[in-house]
Amino acid sequence: MSQSAISWNDLIKKKATGIDDCDIGHIQEVKVDLIVTKKGILDKKRYYLPKNLIVGFDRHTVYFRIMKAETLQFQRNND
Repeated sequence: MSQSAISWNDLIKKKATGIDDCDIGHIQEVKVDLIVTKKGILDKKRYYLPKNLIVGFDRHTVYFRIMKAETLQFQRNND
């Protein structure tokens, strides 16, 4: 997916998912090279995902080229 075609502000509050339908939370922030997502209510997890992992966006969900097992490397447990 061409990153130049993405309006980054449109991604805020959208659902993030991996290629194996794993839930990566909802997008909270868009940084220069990263997308920050948050998952959970009590046990909150944040994921800092590189923009180059984005493979699609259908106006409701942002799809990342990542599987559930790989999300751990991008996870930070803070709020």
